[in-house]
Amino acid sequence: MKEIFDKLSAECSKITTQRYSTSFSLGIYFLSKKLRKHIYAIYGFVRLADEIVDSFHNYDKKRLLEKFRRDCFEAIGAGISMNPVLNSFQQTVNQYQITDNLIDLFLKSMEMDLEQNTYTQEKYDEYILGSAQVVGLMCLKVFTEGDDNEYNRLKESAMKLGSAFQKVNFLRDVKADYNNLSRTYFPGVNLSSFSNADKKMIEEDIENEFKAALVGIKQLPSSSRRGVYLAYIYYRELFHKIKRTTAECVMSERIRISTGHKIGLMCDSIIRYKLNAL
Repeated sequence: MKEIFDKLSAECSKITTQRYSTSFSLGIYFLSKKLRKHIYAIYGFVRLADEIVDSFHNYDKKRLLEKFRRDCFEAIGAGISMNPVLNSFQQTVNQYQITDNLIDLFLKSMEMDLEQNTYTQEKYDEYILGSAQVVGLMCLKVFTEGDDNEYNRLKESAMKLGSAFQKVNFLRDVKADYNNLSRTYFPGVNLSSFSNADKKMIEEDIENEFKAALVGIKQLPSSSRRGVYLAYIYYRELFHKIKRTTAECVMSERIRISTGHKIGLMCDSIIRYKLNAL
């Protein structure tokens, strides 16, 4: 009765999402019920890989990531894994025909975190593609439920949204990335002398991506539109909070949205949605 193990696997991916991200958990809750477990599965997969490169400092990260890659593609090919998160991910991959290329690009971006400390524009674009844009495309595969025409029509907007989310994360985590992991993602920016001008340049790029992404969100199927919009609202609010702070402040503390504020944003987004703001 593999059905019992599959349900356990889905629960593991859901718990992983809830433990690591309240914002994405809220967004997923407002997706159609039939889609939720698949987005939990994608997030769980992404989270495990990210934890290997960001958190497991006393272990052989390269070996762990290589094994994770092997286990992932073996699970997809076999239709099962004894790793519950990979088991739920392979189900989503096989059901929605998520291509190996998208998964490979994501894992390559994780490998970059093992070796790359500073980024040229070319490497930065490559990293954003793999770590964020293809994750948006994996989710879009689920949202469009096999409709290739819809997927291709919304592809660019999904990539813009993933990119905007990632760049907001970079700004939010810039202190920890620089001080704890010795990483500088933004090309041409010296974080030892991070200025308000540097910050404004990055913010203008993010603002343009948010605008492009909203166009696509409005055209998503009703089964996913509200949940994605809620995640968009949360990240926009976080972004605006970061914009209101100085570069010095961003380099000294992690900007957060409180749980109470997140709930308020959720209520506000529901009201906007019901008033046909989208």
